Parts: sequence; structure tokens; C-alpha cells
Amino acid sequence: MITGILLAAGAGTRFGGDKLLATLRCGTPIGVKAARNLLSAVDNGIAVVRPSDQRLAKLLKREGFQVAYCPNADTGMGTSLAFGVNAAQDSHGWLIALADMPFIQPDTIRHIANLIRAGAPIAAPCHQSVRGHPVGFAREFLNDLTQLSGDRGAHPLLTANAERIESFDCEDLGIFADIDTRSDHAMAYDV
Repeated sequence: MITGILLAAGAGTRFGGDKLLATLRCGTPIGVKAARNLLSAVDNGIAVVRPSDQRLAKLLKREGFQVAYCPNADTGMGTSLAFGVNAAQDSHGWLIALADMPFIQPDTIRHIANLIRAGAPIAAPCHQSVRGHPVGFAREFLNDLTQLSGDRGAHPLLTANAERIESFDCEDLGIFADIDTRSDHAMAYDV
């Protein structure tokens, strides 16, 4: 079983708050679009949100996600990531996705999940040799993932295991497209 961990507990300060509830041109909130793409390609999903984000949590539950309320979300993405993996310890692997990246194609996510199912220790998409998101981790990284903290997410773990990352080249530019600011949102495209 591969679990998608949707990291949706950021404060959205550069955006001015409630970033994941802002709608795309299609009318779908950013966080919901990212959630749909992730859940279409994995066995189940856990969304990590702030305890105060009840509206977002309700929307993500409707999409089929289990919601995990991270009380220490302010300490950084690594803390939220560890919290989400802790909530899904029985999984065979995890795909770590960011809720502000709604344009990653489901086929890209599915390819990552399939690489983990086939035995890859870590899997990630690339475009022109530049690694993007999301990143998949096999069960062997359970302890490492649950020990993460701070604001660097899994970056230290990826750096330490760079030679073990099974990457694949794709044309999906959504692997780089996150929405951090209102100008990012204004220029966002829908796929």
C-alpha cells in the first residue's frame, strides 16, 4: 500500500493566508486540485493540516483523505512530513506531495508510486535533469522520515541518499509549479 501524504499545513504567509482555499480558473481550490491529483494515483491519502484549518480539512475529507491535524506545524515542513508518515506507519511507502502544487499530472504521480511498488528506495520525477515533486520513499525510510523536523522537509534525507534516488525524465512542468504568492496564483494555468 502506497500512501500519499499531502502537506497542507503551511501558513501561506507569502500569499497572505488561506492560499490552499484560493480557487484556480476552473473554480477548484488549489489544495483540492493537488489532493485530487495525488489521490488518483495512490492507494490512500493523508492530508496534514493545521488544527485551525477546519474549512480546508472538511474539503479534503470530502475528497477521500484522512486528515491529520499537526499541532506543531509552525516548526516547519519536516515536522508536518514526519507527522503525516507517523499517521500512516503501516504503509509500504509514501509519496510526499505539496498542497500548493496543483498542476502535477496524475500519470507522473502514478509513475512514482509504481517505482516504489517495484522496489525503488526513493523515486522522483525530473525534467531536463532537474528533480521535481512529489518524491516517493520506500518503507525502509520509515524511521528517517518520522525523525524529520524543521523547515527543510526531506531535503537532508535526499541529499544523504542521492545515489539511491530512482528518477525518471518527464515533460510534466507541474513538478516545479508551486503557488507561493498572489502573483503566482494570477499567472497559474489549469490543466
